[in-house]
Amino acid sequence: MPRNIQDVLRDCESRLAGVDSPRLSAELLAAHALCCSRLSLNLERGRTLTDEEFDAVDALVSRREAGEPVAYILGSKEFYGLDFAVSSAVLIPRPETEHLVEAVEETYSKEFPFLFADLGTGSGILAVTVASLFPLARGTAVDISADALKVARANGAAHCVGDRIAFHLLDFTRETPEGEFDLVLSNPPYVTEIEFEEASREVTGFEPTGALVSGADGLDHIRAMLPGVVAMLKPGGRFFMEIGCGQGQAIIDIITEKFPQFESVEVRKDLAGLDRVVAARKK
Repeated sequence: MPRNIQDVLRDCESRLAGVDSPRLSAELLAAHALCCSRLSLNLERGRTLTDEEFDAVDALVSRREAGEPVAYILGSKEFYGLDFAVSSAVLIPRPETEHLVEAVEETYSKEFPFLFADLGTGSGILAVTVASLFPLARGTAVDISADALKVARANGAAHCVGDRIAFHLLDFTRETPEGEFDLVLSNPPYVTEIEFEEASREVTGFEPTGALVSGADGLDHIRAMLPGVVAMLKPGGRFFMEIGCGQGQAIIDIITEKFPQFESVEVRKDLAGLDRVVAARKK
């Protein structure tokens, strides 16, 4: 029976009714399998697929049907206007993390040659994006996962900033990279154990748990990393960290009570008005 693009997309959308954005998922996967754009799918919707083309689409849709995120299937995800390679070794980049980059852009001039560190770099989105935006900046990106660092290094090379970023295998809750930094960035694990248990299968079944969960209250990594952050920063250095939407006051309390080396400690909101970034400056 002939199978044109329109019919295949309709069938794929039906199969994906149990996942987020079934139509979008169907179009993205079909375009990837057929090596074309989503626009081409619509322009050629009457074209009959070959058996090989149909099988290629079916294989990708089957993975999505099982709950695997589209980004892992495609092997890439956009972040701050840049395309990043991703794998199951790293978290999928999320729009919330872009607020960290915005904080850096609000703070530093493009002509300022600052040194930065990215703690828990994952796919390298923060380190690579900052290095791309600030041509005189140099950075150090660390992660506890060797597989994650492979992805980060590849992204650094792909965006032609790998020569300005040093990648290190390191547990930032126990040790810190050498040097003094003008800026420390981090998107640490901050999901509570209960939040993780209640999350969708797309998260619990596919994304790396160690990059998400941080104890009963989600703050274990943050408590452990703060002494190192203080030690790493130059006087006047900045610290920007992504946090959970209800964690702002708890983290402010931790910093102000136990780390008097910091000043100008504040919580910045996201577009929904929720806690998203903690910002602080070393005295």
